[in-house]
Amino acid sequence: MSTRQQNERKFPHWIELPKGGRQYWLDVAGHRGWWARYVKEVDAQEQTTAFYQEIYDDAGHLVEAHQKFPVDLGHRKVG
Repeated sequence: MSTRQQNERKFPHWIELPKGGRQYWLDVAGHRGWWARYVKEVDAQEQTTAFYQEIYDDAGHLVEAHQKFPVDLGHRKVG
């Protein structure tokens, strides 16, 4: 289990969610202008409730998503 301090070190961005949870995210540059966003959602006790990856094209449009937790659903095209 990660602590709030560990999550804040790993994920430079976050917002507060209702009921004391948080949504953390980290953007990673990819090839040819595309980029990925890794998103972690936690409850008030910093227990992970969701973790997923979003892929954006060079125009900033979401093109693919991959839910990894609580169930790995694999990649899916968006739009």
